[in-house]
Amino acid sequence: MNHHKATVAIVGLGYVGLPLAELFINGGWEVYGIDIDQSKIDSLLQHKSYLSDYKDEAIAELFEHGSFHPCTAFDVISQVKTVILCIPTPLTQEHQPDLRFLKSALSNCIPHLQQDQLIVLESSTYPGTTEEVICPVIKFSGYTIGEDFFIAYSPERIDPGNTSYQLNEIPKLVGGVTKECTERASEVYETIFESVVSVSSPKVAEMSKLVENSQRLINISFMNELLLLCEKMDISLWEVIDAASTKPFGFTPYFPGPGIGGHCIPVDPMYLLWKAGTYQIDLDLIKWAHQVNERMPYYIVNKIEEHSEGHSLNGKKILVIGTAYKKNVNDVRESSALKIMKLLQDKGADVHYHDPYIPSIKLNACTLKSVELTPETIAEANLTLIHTDHSSLDYEKIVQFSNLVLDTRRVTKPNNNKKVILL
Repeated sequence: MNHHKATVAIVGLGYVGLPLAELFINGGWEVYGIDIDQSKIDSLLQHKSYLSDYKDEAIAELFEHGSFHPCTAFDVISQVKTVILCIPTPLTQEHQPDLRFLKSALSNCIPHLQQDQLIVLESSTYPGTTEEVICPVIKFSGYTIGEDFFIAYSPERIDPGNTSYQLNEIPKLVGGVTKECTERASEVYETIFESVVSVSSPKVAEMSKLVENSQRLINISFMNELLLLCEKMDISLWEVIDAASTKPFGFTPYFPGPGIGGHCIPVDPMYLLWKAGTYQIDLDLIKWAHQVNERMPYYIVNKIEEHSEGHSLNGKKILVIGTAYKKNVNDVRESSALKIMKLLQDKGADVHYHDPYIPSIKLNACTLKSVELTPETIAEANLTLIHTDHSSLDYEKIVQFSNLVLDTRRVTKPNNNKKVILL
């Protein structure tokens, strides 16, 4: 270990932790990356990427200066000054916060924590998590927060697949438990981010992240609801959005789709909804927006059924283009494609899919593999559903050889082909 370098341990090397590790490495830090998934560590050591935003060459570059040390062992935490937690915070089946992974990671860290360390939580979670979950454990260990141990929250703002902004260009929010904690965390992040924005508490930083994604859920769900009305009125909602977007102020375009997916928009608002419930507050807009989003897969399947011969899906071959929750990523978490495919199978359809980023998926207790996108595989399907608009796909070819296309992303636009159904 080079004692002249600043040291950091990043717990969790997924979509959040690995890009953050890269920033610290490029900033001259000694970085210990910890993940309990041995396959991720093996991939990194073999210079193989498991994230769509990284090519193998980029993984190899992480090791060029000898300052990146990925492992599954938590004892390396005793060698660093800063510990950053980038742990999944999913929902339970009842759409309530599931902090099992966070608590487990924290439990693994505790035996190795040292005096004068800083621990920062980056995972999206409900306001109060840092002070209600992390602080009591640290206090129980005998430390005084703000004096001989420092705790802060700093929400990740990564948008996988988005090449418009580099991670270090996105302002970094930081809220410490005390003023000293905020200053300590800000000093760390100022070494790798162009702008660090300090807020008064972890709760403010935690709430800010949930508000960002709750706003998106509400607005996209509103567009999905308008889609149903515009369809009945024979109005193109997409044309309406284009028209409204000509106003230079007061309007931000959001677009309808087959359902919101990913690790943020469908999940974060539910954390906020749950927390509000502990204060006997009903956040009805979030509740309704969630319900609208949950209905979209049923709407898509009904639309496919309406355009199928005999209005039946039994025995029909359906080809789904794209199963990732958004374009140009290899992430199917909360993807509406999975719900749509399950519903199609339940109605007797023979479901196949193509996704250049997702080689296989588990569906209804079986494993499906991505089929090669050839004229033959396209033509064999009774209907082709464009779910995810990956940039690398040839949509003209898809339309050319399909019998019928349902385009939920408007990637075939402009198109007057009668065999194309636009959402």
